[in-house]
Amino acid sequence: DAVVNTHRTFYLPQTSAEFDLVAYDYIIDAIDSLQCKCHLILHATQMPGKFFSSMGDALKMDPTRIQVAEFWNVKGCPLAKAIRNRFKRNGTYPKKKFKCVFSEELLKNKGEDAEEPAGAALFPAKASNGSLCHTTGIFGLTLAGLVIQDIWKLDASDTRKE
Repeated sequence: DAVVNTHRTFYLPQTSAEFDLVAYDYIIDAIDSLQCKCHLILHATQMPGKFFSSMGDALKMDPTRIQVAEFWNVKGCPLAKAIRNRFKRNGTYPKKKFKCVFSEELLKNKGEDAEEPAGAALFPAKASNGSLCHTTGIFGLTLAGLVIQDIWKLDASDTRKE
């Protein structure tokens, strides 16, 4: 009975009005842009629906280190730290608590010591360290699992004995 709303656009502060978040039971964040992620977190946590967020997956390789925690309890994740610092600096905070998928693993950024390739102004070396498909998939499936677990709790009034 799920209705999944998809949009063929990016969530940006300028496009946020296109997303009727008040109508959603669940809002899932998997945005990479710091500015857009912060905007969505602040906006989504004002909505009645449940909100879950993925923190940084770049430079992660060990799937056994992926975990879930409330946003303010996420440790060892540079993206979560940057978001918290931005909220503190701007004096704006999420209106409610929310869970995040993250990993404390932090591999060396191979682009830090690399020579600047031709066209570096367009594609700096640090941008070459993306995410690996196995950890990205686990982050996404964990987010889906959080939604399913929440739905199951809502339906947990079924007290049948197995």
